Amino acid sequence: MSGAAPDPLADLAALPGVRDAVDAARAACEELRWHEAFRRRWREVRAEAGLRAAAASAALDGAPVGVEALRAWATGTSAPGGGVEAVAAGALRAQALVERHLPDLGARPGGAVVPLPQLVARLHAAAGAGVVPDADLGRPRTGAPGDLRGLGEAPPPAVASDRVAAVLRDADASRAPGLVVTAVVHAELLAVRPFAGANGVVARALARLLVTRTGLDPTGTVLPEEVWCDAPPAYVAAAARYAAGDVAGVTAWLVAHADAVRRGALLARGVADEVLAGRHAGAGRGR
Repeated sequence: MSGAAPDPLADLAALPGVRDAVDAARAACEELRWHEAFRRRWREVRAEAGLRAAAASAALDGAPVGVEALRAWATGTSAPGGGVEAVAAGALRAQALVERHLPDLGARPGGAVVPLPQLVARLHAAAGAGVVPDADLGRPRTGAPGDLRGLGEAPPPAVASDRVAAVLRDADASRAPGLVVTAVVHAELLAVRPFAGANGVVARALARLLVTRTGLDPTGTVLPEEVWCDAPPAYVAAAARYAAGDVAGVTAWLVAHADAVRRGALLARGVADEVLAGRHAGAGRGR
């Protein structure tokens, strides 16, 4: 007897309140797509939004250096130092890698796509340089992680690796809404912390790529990172509830993630307005 393979992510889309939250996020992203700035200046909007996303992600990992510092590093007018600046520089490199893997706005589907496990390893190599030992870059941890302690005890290394491999397989095969796929991958990377450090930056960078790869945000500019950065305790608490594994916690995370994407689309409209008004001449491509 044959049948369709199980799709656990699709089942999550049926949880109470999730469908409405997903629909609201999708509607906000669709409205964003038709902003006038995306007719000719989408690269500038994407570059500026990317800087803001990286700055917010860095701040969530304890490196609130600000957008202008990242802009200066991206354009080569200054260089980052160590400490918290290394964390922020890693977030900037991870965002640059994400942008290299985003399709052009309006491009036809198709072409070679780097498998998600390889992307995760590359994102960690970018985010973790100067943050964790070189020998740990892009490699699963062998001990306890050194970050995201607010999420409770991390699973053992072998369990963490298995869970990441499983969720990435599910993400590739799932027919669930892109928001659900993105949110679950994001949460799993936070919960299991597969690397020695820089797990938060990697999780958010991969979520940023998946929002576009799944078709939810073809512009590649929504800014949920800034929403989370405005309320870090709520972000960590939602991730911790997901990590606990109960249905209520998973539901709360999915709804919160959808709301962050919806609000992030509104923030992206603000960036598009600024670009259209000539306030940003591009963020610089020398990352």
